[in-house]
Amino acid sequence: MSRLFETVRIGNIDLKNRIGMAPMTRSRALPDGTPSDLIAEYYGQRASVGLIISEGTQPSDDGQGYTNTPGIYTENHIKGWKKVTSKVHGEGGHIFVQLMHVGRVSHPDNTPHHRQAVAPSAIAPGVEIFTAEGMKEIPTPRELSELEIKGVINEFRLAARSAIEAGADGVEIHGANGYLIQQFLSENSNHRQDAYGGTIEGRSRFAIEVAKAVVDEIGAERTGIRFSPQGTLQGIDEGENSLEMYRYLISEINKLNLAYLHLMHFGNEQFLKDVRQLWDQSLLVNRPGRPLDQLSSDVDNNLADVVTVGTWVLANPDFAERIQSGAPLNEPDKNTLYAGGKEGYTDYPIQDIHNLFS
Repeated sequence: MSRLFETVRIGNIDLKNRIGMAPMTRSRALPDGTPSDLIAEYYGQRASVGLIISEGTQPSDDGQGYTNTPGIYTENHIKGWKKVTSKVHGEGGHIFVQLMHVGRVSHPDNTPHHRQAVAPSAIAPGVEIFTAEGMKEIPTPRELSELEIKGVINEFRLAARSAIEAGADGVEIHGANGYLIQQFLSENSNHRQDAYGGTIEGRSRFAIEVAKAVVDEIGAERTGIRFSPQGTLQGIDEGENSLEMYRYLISEINKLNLAYLHLMHFGNEQFLKDVRQLWDQSLLVNRPGRPLDQLSSDVDNNLADVVTVGTWVLANPDFAERIQSGAPLNEPDKNTLYAGGKEGYTDYPIQDIHNLFS
């Protein structure tokens, strides 16, 4: 895995290795969405990976889907994130804040204003969501007007500005995993017949306009975007022309010269090769369930510049050091993934590499 420990330039920063921490919701923010001191400690512990991509962070009240997730649209949010970024930078790391608007994947019980969720079309996802009262069916969302869509795009713009003010190295636009941007992309969640629906170009428009707005605000070198082509999370079905749509979408966003594209990859190897040809900047690849002994394969085969890792980094603050030295890995505690305090969050043991091999 020696190539994982080469330096690589992403946007305007030089990463010390080619391992990234994938964004993972952990639900440890304060009730108002302010990142807690515990969150700062958590990310600071994991700063030995080349790039940290934060958990999904809502750009507005409407953007929140789950309890105790962080926001990046108030002064308190900015102050909380400053603690996080300072801790990561103090440990020699880099961090992009992921901007996540959940769209229809929400429940009035989980948001500050307790309003109906918004989406491209008034179509419920047909899945349940966790609330303080347990699992509940997600209600039918309200369809956004074209004027409201412009407002949501501006929320992404302002959230990006706030993230940079808070000291982040950049932001990642979350266009994956069944949330708002992918809802616009998908045939079964977007039945619009206006400029934001119908054709491949129409369904791609929202993603492109969000990316342009963020680039205009903070610069392309500080902007990444994440997609999950053919992903089906949160009741999503992109339709038969999904890959054709992504080839168009990626080609259009490539013109913006973003810092990176982050691909959640489900195994279509020819499509990954196509993306590598379509995309001129850095490519980050996440393969859910990838065997550890294949961690470096995409970098070795020049299909990715950085590989991102989820639960292994969650459970191993010193993941990069363990991989480089061959030390054993901690197993993640599945009972503490999405709520709680320091247990299963900041209390995973760090291996004494020197004593292990002395």
